[in-house]
Amino acid sequence: MNVTWAATALESERYSAAEKTSDISELTEHFNELRSRGRGYLEVRLPGREFPRLALGFQGDQAVIHLFGDADGSALLTGDDSVATNAVVDVPVMEDLAPFSGDFILTVEHAWTLLRNFIQTGAHDELGDWCEL
Repeated sequence: MNVTWAATALESERYSAAEKTSDISELTEHFNELRSRGRGYLEVRLPGREFPRLALGFQGDQAVIHLFGDADGSALLTGDDSVATNAVVDVPVMEDLAPFSGDFILTVEHAWTLLRNFIQTGAHDELGDWCEL
C-alpha cells in the first residue's frame, strides 16, 4: 500500500515539505527513526488525492493529530485521556513547538495506529471526534 508523505528530515531534524510517495513500510521506518530520536512531525495523504491530509506531531510519548479536510479547513483529533485535560504539552508542528491542551493529546502509539488506519482506509471520520479550528 502506497502513501504520499513529508516529514522531519533525519539529517537536519527540520521539517521538509518535499513529499515522497512510497510503500507504508518506508514511512514506518522513517517514523520509527524519528521516534527513537524523541520527536518529529509528518504529514500523510493518499496518492492522487490532495485532501484529506493528516499531520502527526509528537514529542516523547505525546502526540497530536491535525486533519486538513480541504485547503481552508483544519481540525484537531480529540485526545485519548492519556494526560489531564488542563495540562499543556508542547508538540512539534512543522519545525516549531506548539502548545496543546491535554484535550488533544494522544499517546504516540495510539496516534500512529490511527494514522495507519487512515492510510489503509482513507477514512478520517472513524478515527475519533474532531474539533474544528
